[in-house]
Amino acid sequence: MQETTESQRLNVYLAHQGICSRRKAMEAIQLGFVSVNGQIVREPSTLVNAAHDRIIFDGKIVQKKAYEYVMLNKPVGYVTTREDRFAQKTVLDLLPTGLRHLNPVGRLDKNTEGLLIMTNDGDLANQLTHPRYDVDKTYVVRIQKRLSPQDQKNLEIGVIVDGEKTAPAKITALKILEKGCEFLITIHEGRKRQIRLMLAQVGHYVTFLKRIRQGSLSLGDLATGKCRVLTAREIRDLKIKQSV
Repeated sequence: MQETTESQRLNVYLAHQGICSRRKAMEAIQLGFVSVNGQIVREPSTLVNAAHDRIIFDGKIVQKKAYEYVMLNKPVGYVTTREDRFAQKTVLDLLPTGLRHLNPVGRLDKNTEGLLIMTNDGDLANQLTHPRYDVDKTYVVRIQKRLSPQDQKNLEIGVIVDGEKTAPAKITALKILEKGCEFLITIHEGRKRQIRLMLAQVGHYVTFLKRIRQGSLSLGDLATGKCRVLTAREIRDLKIKQSV
């Protein structure tokens, strides 16, 4: 087993092929249910390469799956997770059975809706979520009161959330509503409940939050609760934008 640019840790590879989660793959490996090139491997971080290595999980050969990319318009009320025994509804429930091996790229809170990418391409998922790649994410936000110029300035400069200042944000398309206002906010960080906490720091409560763009990908007119396979061009654009 030689390390190449295509090498992955064994537990990560099994998860990316939809066999099970990384945690369960780690447990299976440690218990001796996985062999590589005829040898039982008990170290989850062992590097494997699907182009050269023969990997067997619980007596069955693991066939490398082609990468798949799906965009989901997540509704409110669904949890972005693969495994949560307390969750009544997860985003996987919204996918056709044949796509439920895919993993969500990042997460949207239970009460947040909108664009969620699902894929088994671990490299792209990492590039879309890791802070060092600075991938923009744009959300529609509604709040109960008007956003003052000073509030907007503070949000764009950065506010303190959980003891750490947020990265600069961009606010556009501000509209005054009968009750409160609506605007677009673009950030590239992905802290838990970040936008809601940012608004709370300047005295506002978020009543509606929807992600409409991630990187080069736009939600468009995809209906709530529906999903579709990304086009070859959308996939290419996502990869190109993240590799530069």
